[in-house]
Amino acid sequence: MSREQLAVERARRAFLTGRTKPLEYRIRQLKSLQRFLVERKTEIATALNKDLHKSEHGIPLFETLSLEGEISLTVNKLAEWAAPRPVEKNLLTISDQVYIQPEPLGVVLVIGAWNYPWAVTIQPLIGAIAAGNAAVVKPSEVSMHTAKIMEDLLPLYLDKEMYPVVTGGVLETQELLKQRFDHIFYTGNSTVGKLVMEAASHHLTPVTLELGGKSPCYIDSSCDLTIACRRIAWGKFSNCGQTCIAPDYILCNPAVQDRVVEEIRRTLHEFYGEDPKTSPDYGRIINKRHFGRIMELLKGCEVAFGGENDQQQCYIAPTVLKNVQSGARVMQEEIFGPLLPIVPVSSVNEAIQFINEQEKPLALYVFSSKKQVIKKMMAETSSGGVMVNDVVMHYTVSSLPFGGVGNSGMGAYHGKHTFDQLSHHRSCFVRSLAMESLNEARYPPLDQSRMRLARFFMQKQLCRCKHATCVWAVLSSIVAVGLLVALLTLLLKVRIRFHVLYVETHKPPTL
Repeated sequence: MSREQLAVERARRAFLTGRTKPLEYRIRQLKSLQRFLVERKTEIATALNKDLHKSEHGIPLFETLSLEGEISLTVNKLAEWAAPRPVEKNLLTISDQVYIQPEPLGVVLVIGAWNYPWAVTIQPLIGAIAAGNAAVVKPSEVSMHTAKIMEDLLPLYLDKEMYPVVTGGVLETQELLKQRFDHIFYTGNSTVGKLVMEAASHHLTPVTLELGGKSPCYIDSSCDLTIACRRIAWGKFSNCGQTCIAPDYILCNPAVQDRVVEEIRRTLHEFYGEDPKTSPDYGRIINKRHFGRIMELLKGCEVAFGGENDQQQCYIAPTVLKNVQSGARVMQEEIFGPLLPIVPVSSVNEAIQFINEQEKPLALYVFSSKKQVIKKMMAETSSGGVMVNDVVMHYTVSSLPFGGVGNSGMGAYHGKHTFDQLSHHRSCFVRSLAMESLNEARYPPLDQSRMRLARFFMQKQLCRCKHATCVWAVLSSIVAVGLLVALLTLLLKVRIRFHVLYVETHKPPTL
């Protein structure tokens, strides 16, 4: 039995003991995970600096603070999320218990990514724990130092049978994908995403795929270009452009292109100084393979500024490209690096057409001061998420589902959305054996009168409100109970009357 198979089998055996069912167990595990993030922040920071040259203050901002907040939210809301969820009733089910019960799926596989190796690996794990699942964690081997920390230290804080960490490369991942899981959560690129989905299909395993793509950024001439370019530059060049929802390219009118270039240049000087290579806040490309891939994308482009590079340090300076054509190589794949192409478009209609000719992106960014432009962009395009007059920040809102559409992924997570994504919503209908007379309308022999009665009971909703305790729900229930009592009383009277008539009619003759 392989190491991967053994980890999955142990996790399933642990899950089948039922110890994840009590909320107290899940909360203990979540609090232990939060304690891990606090107590081991030095080891986490050291690993991230070695992997991606992330800075001391950038690590909590982009990696761990959101996780601590997610855990706190989950712990506080778990009892509410896991509680039975009442649903609307009709007259036929007024006396029954009809509800949805979230319950664990089983064993979940979480395959993390290397660009934000803690945020995108641990956040799904939080939801898996909260939903009562076991989870096998597979960190990316590309961020090798972080993967090692997860392998060595996470088992010291979490139930190591229930939440094993499996490290390794492509072969280990392939071996894991041969195993049977109850859900697979993958973050990465669409090429690998297709392989994950194909492997999952052999066991009919549902998947959540967070895949990225080329997220467009439309700058309308009406907006404040200084503020727009400042926010775009931050979102694009943080983590050296290695962010799945970073603005991939800019669409703007040719008349403002040079102004956009200059505003971004000025902002980057403010962020990283004269030489970004010396700035502690500017990252590095993850490895030389990706360095070479990005440098190939740069060929044949008109460089407005930037382009300096150092292969030994995997350094590529923040680079803006202008007058980029749709057929350029840099426009054929997700850049995932510090190159920002500007594609000139003459109008919002041309921008919308350009966006719609590409695969659906994970994020769409619109900068405009005109409501009609914003509404038009939102109404006539499709994307996993959309943000107006800022970038990336929608990822930080736990109440918003984060996920892709089409080629940029399927499924969504964050906050309650992760809990729901990794739960089975079980339909529950509980009724007693009393009041059997109400079921007469469904039993053979069927006739028109029984069909009328069935239609009446089945089509009358008690309340369409979301809140079961609202006034209308109470009134509807009272009315419904009254109708039922009246109907039963009528049926009883009719039955008694027929009984009396029958007795009188068939009374034996008096001798």
